[in-house]
Amino acid sequence: MTAVDTGLVRRELEKAASLVETARRLLATGTMVDLAALEGKVRFVCDSVAELGRDDGQEFRPAMEALIADLDLLAAALKDRYDPPRGPAADAPPPEA
Repeated sequence: MTAVDTGLVRRELEKAASLVETARRLLATGTMVDLAALEGKVRFVCDSVAELGRDDGQEFRPAMEALIADLDLLAAALKDRYDPPRGPAADAPPPEA
């Protein structure tokens, strides 16, 4: 088992948080968002923290909880953008001419 570079994990966690923040900001302006890099960073952070002992991993908990909350907000924004809720007007038949 190799030792986890906690400094690298911290930097990657900060980069992931920054990507999420940028993606939310761009999405709010109507700009297309590429999330390809985000998945790899999140996977790296999760896998790395999982390798740490319980005590060592605790230092990442607040930042990871914040990232999860931001990811949830991003997911909601993406859903609203690309799968908007249908209201009663959307289900009603078109008005007669």
